[in-house]
Amino acid sequence: EVRLVESGGGLVQPGGSLTLSCACSGFFFNMYAMRWYRQAPGMGRKLVAHISNDGGTTNYADSVKGRFTISRDNDKNMLYLLMTNLKPEDTAVYYCYLLGRDYSGQGTQVTVSS
Repeated sequence: EVRLVESGGGLVQPGGSLTLSCACSGFFFNMYAMRWYRQAPGMGRKLVAHISNDGGTTNYADSVKGRFTISRDNDKNMLYLLMTNLKPEDTAVYYCYLLGRDYSGQGTQVTVSS
């Protein structure tokens, strides 16, 4: 059974940082590219970042370039999203996503507010 479990969300002030984690199981993690998406209230789900199966290729939405870093640990079956210089417009539920199998986790809430 494929399982993706996000964690690490919370309330942070503008300019702050958070690291999201996604624990993955039930599939050969090192064979699949992974993504982070986010969904703000009243909005559709949007792609935030992409990473290839070996971690050698990453891509980011323009809105987060230079502030967010996606990474993975294939030995631990973990996906990460380091978020720095957070802005109120980054407030959303963040989901990790298994590309090619169309699975995502339950999401973790990130709220950026003073």
